[in-house]
Amino acid sequence: MKRNIVIAVVTAAALVGGGAATALAVSGDDDGPAPVAQTESRAGDDDGRDDDGQDDDGRNDDSRDDDRDERAVPSGVTAADAIAAALKHTPGTAVSAELDDDDDDNGGKAVWEVDVLGGGDTWHSVRVDPGSGKVLGASKDDEDDADEVRAALKGASVTAGEAAEAAAAKGTVTSVDLDDDDDKGWEAETRASSGGERDWRVDLGSGSVTADRDDDGGDSDDD
Repeated sequence: MKRNIVIAVVTAAALVGGGAATALAVSGDDDGPAPVAQTESRAGDDDGRDDDGQDDDGRNDDSRDDDRDERAVPSGVTAADAIAAALKHTPGTAVSAELDDDDDDNGGKAVWEVDVLGGGDTWHSVRVDPGSGKVLGASKDDEDDADEVRAALKGASVTAGEAAEAAAAKGTVTSVDLDDDDDKGWEAETRASSGGERDWRVDLGSGSVTADRDDDGGDSDDD
């Protein structure tokens, strides 16, 4: 007499991304093996992203792109280069230079803004392309703090460009500015490739660079 045999076998195995595989054998008879049906489920693709487009750390690709933009540092034209280009276009005394990462007048692109003190109370704001070093334009304004700036720079032997070059030993300089208060000197900010920023002071006489005592974003090592 022929007998029907039903055999069920369930096997679970862990896969690389997490998941399970099952094998089911059913409804066979004495004439041969039963057909086998296999199913497979995986928690994520091999590239480390889940089905919703997120990486294993919970961030999607757009957030990673944003992080890269925030960590972006200028290349090609340094702060010292931008100051030199601005002074060649508009003679005077450079008092500050700052990298604007998102300049409306430049279509949302980065631009160097260099403040140059001319004759009398005349100030010039010179915009320099950080990629080519080309002067994009300049505007003029009259401010009443020209005398204070000249007093702070009296007897100084280190220019804004030289201060920027000195601070470049600490990282990529994104701004340099004159502190014309009681504690006179150049203030410089540097940015690392990881996105971290540090503040420094450059002596007006010696050009020595020391960590800004008001900067709590870095360690106490000045080297």
